[in-house]
Amino acid sequence: MSAEWTQSGAEILLRALKDQGVEVIFGYPGGAVLPIYDALFQQNAIRHILVRHEQAAVHAAEGYARSTGKVGVVLVTSGPGATNAVTGLVDALMDSIPLVCLTGQVPTHLIGNDAFQEADTTGITRPATKHNYLVKRGEDLARVVHEAFYVARSGRPGPVVVDLPKDIVINKAPYAEPAVQHASYRPRTEPDLGQIAKAVALMKQAKRPMIYAGGGVINAGPAASDALTRLARMTGFPVTNTLMGLGCYPASDPQFLGMLGMHGTYEANLAMHGCDMLLAVGARFDDRVTGRLNAFSPDSRKIHIDIDGSSINKNVPVEVPIIADAGKALAALVAAWQASDAPSDKPALASWWRQIDTWRGKDSLKFTQNMARGGIIKPQYAIQRLFEITRARSKDVFITTEVGQHQMWAAQHFHFDKPNRWMTSGGLGTMGYGLPAAMGVQIAYPDACVIDIAGEASILMNIQEMGTLAQYRLPVKVFILNNQYMGMVRQWQELLHGSRYSETYSAALPDFVKLADSFHATGMRAQSVDELDAVINAMLDCPTAVIADIAVDQAENCFPMIPSGAAHNEMLLGPEHEESGAGITDAGMALV
Repeated sequence: MSAEWTQSGAEILLRALKDQGVEVIFGYPGGAVLPIYDALFQQNAIRHILVRHEQAAVHAAEGYARSTGKVGVVLVTSGPGATNAVTGLVDALMDSIPLVCLTGQVPTHLIGNDAFQEADTTGITRPATKHNYLVKRGEDLARVVHEAFYVARSGRPGPVVVDLPKDIVINKAPYAEPAVQHASYRPRTEPDLGQIAKAVALMKQAKRPMIYAGGGVINAGPAASDALTRLARMTGFPVTNTLMGLGCYPASDPQFLGMLGMHGTYEANLAMHGCDMLLAVGARFDDRVTGRLNAFSPDSRKIHIDIDGSSINKNVPVEVPIIADAGKALAALVAAWQASDAPSDKPALASWWRQIDTWRGKDSLKFTQNMARGGIIKPQYAIQRLFEITRARSKDVFITTEVGQHQMWAAQHFHFDKPNRWMTSGGLGTMGYGLPAAMGVQIAYPDACVIDIAGEASILMNIQEMGTLAQYRLPVKVFILNNQYMGMVRQWQELLHGSRYSETYSAALPDFVKLADSFHATGMRAQSVDELDAVINAMLDCPTAVIADIAVDQAENCFPMIPSGAAHNEMLLGPEHEESGAGITDAGMALV
């Protein structure tokens, strides 16, 4: 036998992963992948993190990928191992997170026989992934793995599944070096300079401009965020971010209007509604951003930069489409703006800023906290103090969230000046995302402060991962805003369903302090406003994983809110603004 055939498929797999720069795998063993785990045992180049559930493995890889810009890697067994990973795969697909998920499969001669722990993984995951593979020949294994990484990270990033029959990873095969260039998948990264010139011409003519930046800017790397900041400061245009784009433009910058969309700021949403030129970068015009499509930014001429051509004109027609890497397109816009002799309309821009400042004066994120001893903690205040205390300590903080009210309050009241510090489930809205995602971030940055801002309902979806934190001594901090309800569902029931709270109250919650202790972590609790700062400081000082149970106002709702199907100028501002005339109509919308 030739020397090139001396490695098993499992050894070839690990060699390919090493060649791709993989340092860590998140996984859970089972019969179909035992040869791979045996090969992992006999090497030290790649670290394996044993999770407690396959969904958590994918979310942990998402957190790792989102915070580092690298491809996250998952390893699960066949059948239920693969199906348990599907939620995480769809989550990564919708949020454009680069992952390679290695799934075990029954031996090739048993495929289709309903063998033990067999599932049609490629069929099941076809709509859940950017691409998937079933490896049928050992000679193809290395090539497929290299190709999977290329597909996952190139163009619009996303998850790729490689399904591995057991005989393929047992039998010996040759190793194939990665191809210099993929045969067919070559996403366009360089912008068309003619389209860039058209975009700059529209930008120069704008009287009420707006820059709308999403997660694609973060995916394009730190240089893209730097280019966005240069462009905004050069033009003087206001900037808003999607939920996934937070951090790609400094939140502390005066040109930043905050997040837009369903729970975005008053000024961001009204500026989006009233602008006459909209530059969208790395954003896909999601329904939570656009609201009612026929009323979305009705008077604007639109420029859309996206590396995924299928996203352009999909939801919103645009005048100037630019298919390119966000960073390269933004750098080209900066250069073209500087080179253009055409004047911009500075008086009109100054007038536009005066209008925006008027909207800012509404202070749409305002809340009232009773500071008396024993006062009930407002959830917004808990997030605000978490931000202020971590900032005062000069900590480089990474925030993950679960999904619900706490997620939106975190987006509103925790501010990010850098990209890759904010990890949340945007498109799919996956409860249970935050704890395993925080685990992945902590693996990537062992010395960093990683905090999962959670709700008491969401955290229970993957609470078993506290065991993973204990096993690997990961000092993740879980900051629970505990209102004893599925808060966002309860809010919709109050506002849209006559306060009929159907199955949203959690009547038998665990004692989170005792639960933390049972998982070898530290539990803390704040029940009133005078206890909050001490708990936050103790949490940050603690060298172990922490669950901080923060009892918050059960009746508090998350505002502003654009009801589903409403336009940006049909916002519900909440009780803090009722005295100023922004009341609620019978349709549940504010009079703005």
